[in-house]
Amino acid sequence: MGSLGSELRFDGRVAIVTGAGGGLGRSYARLLAARGASVVVNDIDRKGEDGRTPAAVTCEEIVAAGGQAIPFNASVDAPDAGLGAVEAAIGAFGGVDIIVNNAGIVRDRSFAKMSEEELQAVLGVHLLGSFRLTQAAWPHLTERRYGRVVMTTSVAGLFGNFGQANYSSAKAGLVGLGRTLAIEGARKNIKVNIVSPGAATPMTSAALPEKLHAAMSPDRVAQLVGYLCHESCDVTGEIFFAVAGSYARNLIIQTPGYKNPGATVEDIAANLGQIMDTSGWTIPTEALALPEV
Repeated sequence: MGSLGSELRFDGRVAIVTGAGGGLGRSYARLLAARGASVVVNDIDRKGEDGRTPAAVTCEEIVAAGGQAIPFNASVDAPDAGLGAVEAAIGAFGGVDIIVNNAGIVRDRSFAKMSEEELQAVLGVHLLGSFRLTQAAWPHLTERRYGRVVMTTSVAGLFGNFGQANYSSAKAGLVGLGRTLAIEGARKNIKVNIVSPGAATPMTSAALPEKLHAAMSPDRVAQLVGYLCHESCDVTGEIFFAVAGSYARNLIIQTPGYKNPGATVEDIAANLGQIMDTSGWTIPTEALALPEV
């Protein structure tokens, strides 16, 4: 395996990448394979006019470039898809080390007009699909005391976006899932991080000016995801933003706030400015930290 200062490689590692028949997932799978990983390429079981599934196309590209990959054709929201992908990885390559939960769909509509079916469909792919695949892989990662897991959130999940109540809810849920798994996996050398990508993909390109398509190549996001999947990555439970060659850290912070055990509604109103003031903010490290009294 590579080290800092040399090429970071994945020789001997096995990765599962969901939604890898195109867009971001395809870039992730190709990068990991180019650096030595054996990759299970997942995408929906839908054949194109040439009779090939999206995952099969990506696998052919990887193999043609000298890499190793197999397709796993299934929607991640299917109850047995997660277990099936893990079994495929073990059957073909002998194990699993890396999980990249990338698959996603959108069903955009204003909240007032959104149906419960549109909510369930998006939650099923993004949140439940990521839960099932990661849970299926978890016993293998814990047994080997090694794993790298990437969850995919969005600016919509972190900050909200009109017409995407379902998508935003799913993406916010992945932040909670990823940060919790980072805590649970810490003693087993399982690093779990969350990426918020911005890229021109089949799902997003129509909404982006054409002049930005090249700058917002999925390949630029893949460089960050590749690092988060590498054994040299020591960070866990973090949220990273990547777009057009710009990489940043997103934070969930807590302000110093206002302390008054006898506070009334009127006191809260009078001291809202102090509660909102971000001077001296901290990053909470655990959910159940007790307040100082």
